[in-house]
Amino acid sequence: MDGSYCEEGTILWYWYNKYTEVKMKKSMSGCPAEEAMRVLGGRWRAVLLFYVLEGPKRFSDLRRVVPGISQRMLTLDLRALEAAGLVKRTVYPEVPVRVVYSVTKDGLQLRPVLSELCKWGRQLQARAANAERAEKLALPQASSGY
Repeated sequence: MDGSYCEEGTILWYWYNKYTEVKMKKSMSGCPAEEAMRVLGGRWRAVLLFYVLEGPKRFSDLRRVVPGISQRMLTLDLRALEAAGLVKRTVYPEVPVRVVYSVTKDGLQLRPVLSELCKWGRQLQARAANAERAEKLALPQASSGY
């Protein structure tokens, strides 16, 4: 995305240029992991990409599958993923306007990475569930009140 979807001089054009200037900062350490996290970092971007990898999604579909995200954060993170070239935004000139997000060729390269993250996440969830279960089953400590 290069900002060409909006006319130069409009508020949207100004916001897009300011956003990419401020939010999409250059890597500080030179570490490739930092560069990757600059694009995928934050709470929602990897989650959004995960769902868009399943197939094209409308904005409202993404709001539904990620109920904890605010409309503003959803918009900002989708724009960031679009600016990074991982997601494509298609606007259909209908009434009401339909906007669909789909994964790009570059975004498809992240499928194995997200798959491994999900596998690790399931392990973490299982570990937390086991710890919680063990905590519930633990006998209360006998107190010596005398």
